[in-house]
Amino acid sequence: MSDERLVGIVLVSHSAEVAASVAALAKGLAGGGTAVPVAPAGGTEGGGLGTSSELIAAAAASVDRGAGVAVLTDLGSAVLTVKALLAEGDELPEGTKLVDAPFLEGAVAAVVTAATGADLAAVEAAAAEAYTYRKV
Repeated sequence: MSDERLVGIVLVSHSAEVAASVAALAKGLAGGGTAVPVAPAGGTEGGGLGTSSELIAAAAASVDRGAGVAVLTDLGSAVLTVKALLAEGDELPEGTKLVDAPFLEGAVAAVVTAATGADLAAVEAAAAEAYTYRKV
């Protein structure tokens, strides 16, 4: 399947290493998800811990294929940064959605679902459903 109309996924973490590792894990576990455009947006421009509006906006632009962009975040201020970008209205591609989902499990579910060619609503629902995954 061509990645031209797949939902893009941005993974926002306070750590560049965490964001990149979760992106790699999600794509690896998704098998066919290698075609899904996934971009990590972790840490600050200087390589420190934190979040960066500029890195998030660049990541979203890099995965936008016209089918929407799902943004998953790790912790509180990452959520606030994405919400601020969405409120500005012109910083993120049209059809960008902040997804309420657990970071790792949600990322895997989002990539697996996006790989099927599902729309943004289905990708969001699959990621959010990861909150119900029980381990015991």
